[in-house]
Amino acid sequence: QVQLVESGGGLVQPGGSLRLSCAASGRNLDYYAFGWFRQVSGKEREWVSCINNAGSTHYADFVKGRFTTSRDDATDTVYLQMDSLKPEDTAVYYCATVLLLNSCHAAYGYWGQGTQVTVSS
Repeated sequence: QVQLVESGGGLVQPGGSLRLSCAASGRNLDYYAFGWFRQVSGKEREWVSCINNAGSTHYADFVKGRFTTSRDDATDTVYLQMDSLKPEDTAVYYCATVLLLNSCHAAYGYWGQGTQVTVSS
C-alpha cells in the first residue's frame, strides 16, 4: 500500500508561482515513477508531467517552460514548481505513482486526494 498526500494549492494571480508537494509513504519508493495530473470540474483528467526513478522528466506541451517536476528521495517527496501561471491552469492537481523503472509513462496505480489550484485576479 502506497499513500500519497498533495499540498501547496491555493489562490494565485496570473503570472504568479506556486509549488505543489506530494508526500509518499508506505513502501520503498526508489523504483517508482511519479506523475502529476489535473482535472477541471466536469472535464477529463489530463496529464501534466512525470518523473522516473532516475529523475528524468517529461512535460505536457501546455506547461513546457513553465512547470518543473523534481523528487527528493531522502524524504519521499515529489514537487511541481509552477511558474507563469495562467487562468487556464486552474484545476485540481493530483499526484500519482507506479512501480516502474526507466520510464514514467504508465497506468498509475496509486493516487492522492488532490489539491485545488486557482489562478485568478
